[in-house]
Amino acid sequence: MAAQRGSRVKVLAIVLAGGEGKRLMPLTADRAKPAVPFAGIYRLIDFALSNVVNSGFLKVVVLTQYKSHSLDAHITKTWRMSTLLGNYVASVPAQQRVGKHWFAGSADAIYQSLNLVHDERPDIVVVVGADHVYRMDFSQMVQQHLDSGVGCTVAAIRQPIRLADQFGVIEVDADEPRRISKFREKPTDPAGLPDSPDEVLASMGNYVFTADALEDAVRSDATAEESKHDMGGDIVPAFVAANDAWVYDFKNNEVPGATDRDRGYWRDVGTIDSYYDAHMDLISVHPIFNLYNEAWPIYTNYGPHPPAKFVHGSGDRIGHAVNSAVSPGCVISGSTVSDSVLSPRVTVHSFSHVTRSVLLDRVQIGRSCQIHRAIIDKGVFVPAGVHIGVDHDHDRARGFKVTDTGIVVVGKGSVISS
Repeated sequence: MAAQRGSRVKVLAIVLAGGEGKRLMPLTADRAKPAVPFAGIYRLIDFALSNVVNSGFLKVVVLTQYKSHSLDAHITKTWRMSTLLGNYVASVPAQQRVGKHWFAGSADAIYQSLNLVHDERPDIVVVVGADHVYRMDFSQMVQQHLDSGVGCTVAAIRQPIRLADQFGVIEVDADEPRRISKFREKPTDPAGLPDSPDEVLASMGNYVFTADALEDAVRSDATAEESKHDMGGDIVPAFVAANDAWVYDFKNNEVPGATDRDRGYWRDVGTIDSYYDAHMDLISVHPIFNLYNEAWPIYTNYGPHPPAKFVHGSGDRIGHAVNSAVSPGCVISGSTVSDSVLSPRVTVHSFSHVTRSVLLDRVQIGRSCQIHRAIIDKGVFVPAGVHIGVDHDHDRARGFKVTDTGIVVVGKGSVISS
C-alpha cells in the first residue's frame, strides 16, 4: 500500500452520474436521474457532491452520459472550487476514448476515463453514486481502507433480512467481520450477520479503491466478454474472489451535527414511491432526514429568487402553509398548502388546497384546485378547478402516471384538462 496513516494521501473522487433512471419516469424523461430536483432547492447529485466535499476531497470528477444537459448546467453554475489550490468538480461526458461506443456500465465508465486517474495520480479513488439521499463522512471510510491494506472497500448499510432480495447483499467472514466473503445480488436465502442474525449488510453503491488495484480491475473487466461491466456486479465480486475486499459498516460513520433521529439515514430514491417517501421524510417537526444540519451542509444553487410570500388573510381566503417546505420565489395566495414540498417559483392561487404533494420549479396551481399525493414536474400549469390525486381513474384517463400506492405523477410539459 503506497499511502499509510500519517502520510499525505492523494484522493480522487469519481461520481457516477450517467444513470438513466427508468423507474423514475416521467421525471427522467428529459433529464438524467442525478439531475432530478429534490427537497425544493436541490438536485439529487448535490447530496453525493456535498458528502465528498465535506469529507475534504476536493478533486472530483462527475461521469455523465444520459440526457446530461441540465446536470452539466447545474454542476457548472453551482460547483466551483478554488482553482488557486487546484481543486475542481469536473463534469466529464462519455468520450469514446477506447472505441466507438458509449459507457457499457459503471465499470466501463471508469475504464474509459482512466486518463483522468492518470492525470491526477491519486493513491486512493473514492467512487460514489449520484442518486442517493444521505450524509456520510467518506474520510472515515478511507481511513479504514488505508488501515486494512486491501484493494477494495464497500460501504454498506444494515437492513432487515426480510428485505435482502431488494439489495446487493454482503456476507462477511465470521472471524473477521469486516472481510467480505460473498457479494450476492438480491439473494432469496440470505445469511444474517454474525452479530445480528436478523440483519444483512446492503451495498450503498459507494466504494474506496487503491488506485492501482482499481485500474487493474477495470482493465481486466474490459476484456471479459461475459461481464456486464458493472461496479457492483463485476468489479466488487472480482475483489471478493481475490480475498481483497472489506466492508465499511455505515452505522460506524459519525457525521458532525447528526441527531439521534436522522443518524444513519440513507435512501435510494430510484422509484417514484421512494422519491415521494423521501420528501415526506423531510417535513415533520423532527424530520427523519434533517436538512438543517449546519455542521454538514448540503450545497446547491437555486438562483436569484425573492423570498417566499404568503398573501390574503380574510375569511376562507388565507394564504398559509403548515408542515411544509416552501422554497424562495413561491407565492401562496389565499390558498392552503400542507405536508408538501414546493420548489422555487411555485404559485398556488386562491381557494386551492395542496396536500402531501411535491411541486417542482415554476408549477402554477390555478384557483379552486385540489392537489393530493401528487408529484408535478417543472413548469406545469394546472387550470382552475382541476382535481389531481382525488380520482385515480380520471388521473389515468388524462395520461398521468399513478403508482400502486396511489402517487400521481404529472410529467414536464403536460397540458392538463379539467
